[in-house]
Amino acid sequence: MNEASKPVAGTELDLEAMLAAAKPAAATSVEGQRCGVIAIVGKPNVGKSTLLNALVGQKISITSRKAQTTRHRITGIRTLNQTQYVFVDTPGFQTRHSTALNKSLNKTVMGAIGDVDLVLFVVEAGNFTLADAKVLSLLKPGIPALLVANKLDTVNRRAELAPWLKSMQERHPFNEFVPMSAKNKGDIERLFGICEKYLPEQPWFYAEDELTDRSEKFLASETVREKLFRFTGDELPYTSTVVIDKFDEEKSKNHGRMVRISATIVVERDGHKAMVIGDKGERLKRIGTEARQELEKLMDAKVFLELWVKVRSGWADDEARVRSFGYE
Repeated sequence: MNEASKPVAGTELDLEAMLAAAKPAAATSVEGQRCGVIAIVGKPNVGKSTLLNALVGQKISITSRKAQTTRHRITGIRTLNQTQYVFVDTPGFQTRHSTALNKSLNKTVMGAIGDVDLVLFVVEAGNFTLADAKVLSLLKPGIPALLVANKLDTVNRRAELAPWLKSMQERHPFNEFVPMSAKNKGDIERLFGICEKYLPEQPWFYAEDELTDRSEKFLASETVREKLFRFTGDELPYTSTVVIDKFDEEKSKNHGRMVRISATIVVERDGHKAMVIGDKGERLKRIGTEARQELEKLMDAKVFLELWVKVRSGWADDEARVRSFGYE
């Protein structure tokens, strides 16, 4: 920890001092390029995917109010000046159920934390739960970690954050505190400057204009799954998933690109299937329409999207089927 980032002792601990400390290092002349991998970790629903999208500058990780939305290791890439930031968004660490799906998600988290240059440990500003503590216990010694106190905009009495920040430093030797809101552009710019000094001088891993290592086929399945959760809310169990059956690009005289996608929404019960389809198929139609519109913007193409709904009872606790649906 550098001197500017150390907590102030005793009653003089002041939030404004901590905010001032969480700032980029002075600009230095760097020969060549910097590049490094930064893991974004935390319990479910603390805003990791929203943070990743803000850092990349484009939506590549789906978001919803439903916990456990993110299920894969998703890499977001942002190149600024001489530095390339390779962010890895991870599923929230699962502690409630030990299904095959959750074991797969936790394996993804563990793999992401172990081989990075920097960890962003994301918590809700002013809160710390047992689920947060479980994720914190996974951090590896020797890997720099920043405490990202997210959703600062929702905190009413910021003065109360100072003792909370002090207690967090007692839990783990964080290199720096970064109180912020992922929705604040200034906070995002500040976070880039803070992360930069922890990344090694080395050639970039990706081309300057790349934003993610994920395929359009993967992004299509995630986009449909996001709309599925958005239109079903808490009615539908989080174990529902989406499988892409066909993804074909075709030539078109009227459009620069044309993509035909066929996808299956997999649920565990007949009642869930009826819920997804809705009255006279209206809910499934809305899911498909919104997903298609978003994919057309994302891919810059004309998209034809066909959706099916199938029941696969117990798939989330079947290791073979979990793997067949694309989980590690």
